Amino acid sequence: MKLKDKIVVALGGNALGNSPEEQLELVKHTAKPIVDLIEAGHEVILAHGNGPQVGMINLAMSTSAASSANTPEMPFPECGAMSQGYIGFHLQNAIREELLSRGMEMPVATVITQVIVDKEDPAFKKPTKPIGAFYSEEEAKKIMAEKGHTMVEDSGRGWRRVVPSPQPIDVAEKETVKALVKHGHVVITVGGGGIPVVAEGHRLIGIPAVIDKDFASAKLAEILDADYLIILTAVDKVAINYGKPDVKWLSELSLEEAFKYIEEGHFAPGSMLPKVQAAIKFAESKKGRKALITSLEKAKEGIEGLTGTVIVDR
Repeated sequence: MKLKDKIVVALGGNALGNSPEEQLELVKHTAKPIVDLIEAGHEVILAHGNGPQVGMINLAMSTSAASSANTPEMPFPECGAMSQGYIGFHLQNAIREELLSRGMEMPVATVITQVIVDKEDPAFKKPTKPIGAFYSEEEAKKIMAEKGHTMVEDSGRGWRRVVPSPQPIDVAEKETVKALVKHGHVVITVGGGGIPVVAEGHRLIGIPAVIDKDFASAKLAEILDADYLIILTAVDKVAINYGKPDVKWLSELSLEEAFKYIEEGHFAPGSMLPKVQAAIKFAESKKGRKALITSLEKAKEGIEGLTGTVIVDR
């Protein structure tokens, strides 16, 4: 493995906790394996999820608006931008502190990132991504009538708002990210999958949607011509027959094998499936690109070929 691989790391939003206080503690641990990769000589660009965080912000703003006529309800794209800002604030400070503790002086910056989607994406006709609080059926029907939101019953836990989850087609701030990376900065970007926007002439218009952070990370890695996309999850490797006696942990997957296992239903939607699909997108975008799915703690070992699941176009 040559040094100075360019690596996009996709960190899950659930790894950041459910409150600012919890997140402030967790990012200290998150920073260590990220800096391990930097210390090994790699260029690292960090992406992250924001599921719990944007839900918390959306709920807080909605509750405030409902209880006070003087508080406006915050649109969902703006809630996404808020989550990018405060998660980035915590991450960049934790990574900076860890770098300095190892005698490494590198600038760390968060870029508030807009990710362009196609307004004709089929996802807009079928919202699927749950966000925010749970409501009773009566409350949900009232919200749908008053605000026009799409609400669905969620696994017996109550009703929730769902928004579209379109595919990313471009990153508006890509040249900014490229310039920062070129000049040795550690960049945190496409937070929460990016703020979804559609292009209308010279304008970028925010829309209420959630871009899957793994797909946004794969698109970013493709744009940056990265060598590796690392998608972090709760397990060290991808498995087939997961949770069964004949479970099989996989060290490497060809594209053909990955498609086959998806077809056979081995990967859970909303969990491992989008990670494998995003890994495929990156691996098939150019010969030689590799996607690695592993845990945060094993990221460096995974790059060294000691663990994790590598998806590659063999």
